[in-house]
Amino acid sequence: MTDSADLTVGVLSLHNSKETKAILNAVADLGYGTEWLRAENTAVDIQDGTARLEPDVDVIANRLLLSKDEHPAEGLGLAHTFEHLAPMLNPPNATLTAMHKFATGVALARQGIPVPDALLALSGDRLNAARERFGDEAVYKTAIGTHGGGAWKVDLDDPVNPQVGSRQAFLQEFLEHDETQHSDLRVYVVGDEIVGAMNRYAPDGEWRTNVALGGEVENATDQIDEEIADIARRSADIVGLDYAGVDIVEGSDGWYVLEVNPTAGFKGLFQATNRSPAPYIAKLAIERAGGDVDDEKVEQLAASLDDSRPACMPRPQKSSQTKPVVIGYIEEVVVSGTRGSETVMAKADTGATRTSIDSRLAAEIGTGPIKDIVTVKSGSVKKGKSRPVVDLVVGVGGTQHTVTASVEDRDHMEYPVLLGRDIIENYLVDINRRADEKGGDRIEKELEEEE
Repeated sequence: MTDSADLTVGVLSLHNSKETKAILNAVADLGYGTEWLRAENTAVDIQDGTARLEPDVDVIANRLLLSKDEHPAEGLGLAHTFEHLAPMLNPPNATLTAMHKFATGVALARQGIPVPDALLALSGDRLNAARERFGDEAVYKTAIGTHGGGAWKVDLDDPVNPQVGSRQAFLQEFLEHDETQHSDLRVYVVGDEIVGAMNRYAPDGEWRTNVALGGEVENATDQIDEEIADIARRSADIVGLDYAGVDIVEGSDGWYVLEVNPTAGFKGLFQATNRSPAPYIAKLAIERAGGDVDDEKVEQLAASLDDSRPACMPRPQKSSQTKPVVIGYIEEVVVSGTRGSETVMAKADTGATRTSIDSRLAAEIGTGPIKDIVTVKSGSVKKGKSRPVVDLVVGVGGTQHTVTASVEDRDHMEYPVLLGRDIIENYLVDINRRADEKGGDRIEKELEEEE
């Protein structure tokens, strides 16, 4: 048994994640040392044939949000490096399987876990040739995605592409047991323990249940039977995760696993169940490193979600901040939908909250379905206009952004895409730089004409 004074739990997270804060605070409340492994304080040093991790920790909880990264292999490589130096919960190999939704499906199917029928094909002809087997509607999604982004419900006659942008995509059977409101079940597993479960209900006009998209939640912890609990535990174990949110949907003939999420959020579960997974993850990490934990204390801590700033959070760097990427007032972008991608010129508008796309271009690349009707305002028009919004993947300088873009008739405008603050907040905009190599004398006129 390891003395608490000598045991330190590190959480690997390069983002200001509330879940990371909650885990670190839970570890501290259980009486053990904490380190937040992030850019300001983390290094691996090899000297005289010996590798050493800075800061020194006894175990690592992996909370890298890799599904949001354009190049997730970089984060996986980083986690794999750290795994050589300390035991890691949610190891990188298992995280890779979990973040790739189709790889998860294959792993589960091979072990007898029920999953929806699905098809991943490297050619469009092969992918579309099998459309009829999925019925009138199918789910079309990118293999790597998050918060419901990169997922569409498509009709049988809508052709689809084997890739959306640079990410592989696949077709999946759409399972529905309640036509009035789509729902699924998320079960949070830590080790062999079911921390809690919640029903998730899609908002009006939507089929996706993600809390990030406005889905409603309801406590289902006491409703799940041993069959569902066993499916959730086995799914996390087969994928190789120490903790996971297992998404399960009811079909006409039973339960099916949709995803096994390695970085499932805590907010929705706590809202529904008043139980936080953070103390259970902290307990598992401590015990993995040889420490001892009071189970009653864990139960007490689980009744609150402490995501305040942890004492171990490193101070922000002052002198070595990464400089933002500079884009032009007119920039070449790649827009992608279910039918393919197009390279077009886009205009950056710091006065627009939301990115917008021309309706004809949206139809050509296959954006949709329409998620909502919103009032869109721009920098030059005080009164907003009602426009439909759809999911859109926009590639800017090699980085992909999945945004909810408005659709409008831009035929009278020179550029079919307008980049709003939802994208350009990640960049610096040089108004004198134009990818179309035209002079800057028309900029003022275009700003006046643009809505």
